[in-house]
Amino acid sequence: MRKQMRERWFPFVALLMVLALVAGACGGSDDGGSDQTTTTTSSGEDDTPETTADGGDDTTDPTVAPGEEVTLTVWSWRTEDEDAYNAIFDVYEAANPGVTVEFVAFVNTDYNNILSTGLTGEGGPDVAQLRAYGGVQPLIEAGQLVPLDGEIDLSSFTDNALKAATGQSDGRVYGAPFAYQAFAAYYNKAIFDELGLSEPTTWDEWIATLDALEAGGYIPISAPAADNWMLAIIHDTIGAPRYGGQAFEAALLAGEKDFTDADYVASIGLMQDLQQYLPDDVVGVSYDDARTLFITEQAGIFIGGSFEVGFWRDNGPDLDLGVFAVPAPPDSLAPASTVGWMDGSYGVNALSDSSDAAKALVEWMGSPEFGQLFTEKIKQLSPIPGTTPDDPLLAEFGELFAASPVSYLSLVNFRYGDPTADSLFREGVVEMWLGNSTPEQIAADVQAGVSQWFTPGG
Repeated sequence: MRKQMRERWFPFVALLMVLALVAGACGGSDDGGSDQTTTTTSSGEDDTPETTADGGDDTTDPTVAPGEEVTLTVWSWRTEDEDAYNAIFDVYEAANPGVTVEFVAFVNTDYNNILSTGLTGEGGPDVAQLRAYGGVQPLIEAGQLVPLDGEIDLSSFTDNALKAATGQSDGRVYGAPFAYQAFAAYYNKAIFDELGLSEPTTWDEWIATLDALEAGGYIPISAPAADNWMLAIIHDTIGAPRYGGQAFEAALLAGEKDFTDADYVASIGLMQDLQQYLPDDVVGVSYDDARTLFITEQAGIFIGGSFEVGFWRDNGPDLDLGVFAVPAPPDSLAPASTVGWMDGSYGVNALSDSSDAAKALVEWMGSPEFGQLFTEKIKQLSPIPGTTPDDPLLAEFGELFAASPVSYLSLVNFRYGDPTADSLFREGVVEMWLGNSTPEQIAADVQAGVSQWFTPGG
């Protein structure tokens, strides 16, 4: 059945790819990662969805009459999760005879253009995976999504989690959040053991670890710059304590500080200092290249997100990996912390022919049952209270973030206008690594860019 459904969708998908290429010539695509952040944690309110008499989640869709056949298409940017999502939706289909859920995934860098085209007419999804914060706003402003607050039960989510799917102008909620992500440093335990290294707890130990890896013939940190969306992640992972973490975020939003603040500039300088520990010609290293260097044990450390746990497990099952928060640099205004964000949500297409059934599916995707299946099969952190990661590496990410959460500054707050803070930042870092820019210039460019649309205190 699923193979037949994919064949049915192929002509439409091919058309969308052509349209996306045309649209892409007029505007850039979003990040290539899982998405990219929030200040939510895995803990939340005690409210839970309605349960059946036996205590289990009520997954039955009341909108589908006995004998009625409904096919719901779900679009995503996560091609690597297709098998896992199909297994998850099998659970929903078993509880809802007559409902077929077809999961359709696109290459993440093409997804934004494909989705915006698909939501404008026939053939689009019933349910769509949505980018977070500023990323979802164009779809909301275009009236392409159904407001869900008051329509489905969203009580499993904190207000902080729902912020990622909330319309900036109308305050309505348009999606059920599916994951939160956190950043830290992955490391290869076998390489560390070989060199007599342990997780660094101070900045001096961090630098000594990088020096020891280099002396041992390893690339200290595998990082990409050709796919520059990772550069803002790396910066916040090492630099958030230096610029002040949550306190700086509050001061920035209130207009008490801006991106040219000396401490923020100093945090960018850490990226300049880091270059010597990265792969040669890092500006030509892609995201896949960087992951390959780490998974083939040519590099000892990979700075990345919790969204990569599933990739390591699938592609390097024999690797013994650990994770740690990078220690706070000298002169930091905050202690060592873990940066994170709400990755995105699932929303309902305003033009869906099966809107009620689609809303019922999305409501289930906000239930503890879905959340537990999600974290077990997709290896990501669910924002739904009561879900527990069964992967120890993923669980450690959750513990790190719960202990010292800081929001992914540029994504959470500065993607609501054009140009975005992170696009300016990461382009600037590439130029800095090429010798064409400085931390001061990057900070000035980011401030000048966001000042075109951001009003402090607004």
